Amino acid sequence: MKELAGRLAAVDPDAGAAVSVIAYFDRLAESRAGLESLVRGAAVLAGCPARLVDPERRVRLRVEPDGRRADDGDAPDPGWPGAPLTPGGPPALWLERAAGDGPSVVDAVILERAAAAVRSVLDRTRGRAPAPQADDPALVETVLDADAPLPARLHAARRLGLDGTGPAARVRAVAVADGPPRVVAEGQPLPTAGRAGVGPAVTVAELPRSWAAARTALRFASDGRVPEPGGRSVVHADELGGVALLAGLVVPGAEPVPDVRAVEAAAADAPWMLRTLQAVVSTASLRAAAAEVNVHHSTLQDRLTHAEHLLGWPVRTPQGRFRLQMALTMRHLMGHQ
Repeated sequence: MKELAGRLAAVDPDAGAAVSVIAYFDRLAESRAGLESLVRGAAVLAGCPARLVDPERRVRLRVEPDGRRADDGDAPDPGWPGAPLTPGGPPALWLERAAGDGPSVVDAVILERAAAAVRSVLDRTRGRAPAPQADDPALVETVLDADAPLPARLHAARRLGLDGTGPAARVRAVAVADGPPRVVAEGQPLPTAGRAGVGPAVTVAELPRSWAAARTALRFASDGRVPEPGGRSVVHADELGGVALLAGLVVPGAEPVPDVRAVEAAAADAPWMLRTLQAVVSTASLRAAAAEVNVHHSTLQDRLTHAEHLLGWPVRTPQGRFRLQMALTMRHLMGHQ
């Protein structure tokens, strides 16, 4: 094979290189090389990083062209040359190189031979991964329980199909109104739901923190019956910033503060009041607010004059708008949907 590669290289460098690649991976397969060795071979031969991502069998590794393993949590770029592990399947082995007009002949051979060798190793050592028990409420409850021992949480995470050991594993807790809690791997679609709060992406060990943040975010989510600050049915804790602190200060069902009482009185005065006030705090200008509620700019001005009389403070100044937004937010957190 080595002699053939040398002869071909004299005529067609790509053909000679391709034969050398085939021989290289044949030798690795004969020596029963492991996954890291195979991905390292692909990276070194291609002269660029190579990565293997097989979610089904929870395998993720990446090797630099100098042979160093350097895993990360980034998703593969669809533009990179890639090869599936099974015919017709999604790409799982990637060369981190801009695709251009498509992979070179040598890249294509590297991917094909390396993928075949990787598939053989996975079938031999892991078979098919057991189906995750992602719908087991007891397991989900365990990974979210801050009082549960860490080994118990990691064990539950593995049974849920989450990789709690790799540095790239990031997951989010999701709190759903009138539904069980969920755990979603970063980058995966969120479950279809009505009101929901989404916690930050964390390691499996930190899921209780994500769960606490998700429950806080849920309190800011709207059910859509009445326009409210933000007007979102799904709220991400990452996007709340310091506003999340309000949730710890406002107790549902407690006696409302004076500004909330003022908003309640104004809302009772006119059916358009809440929607108009919400438009004022959630749009960039009064003209945009008028368009939001489908009234003429002069009509909006008349409404705001009436609203300011009922509230007791101006809502057309930056300070007044901020005060109004805080009042509407506190009203929402108190349970006024």
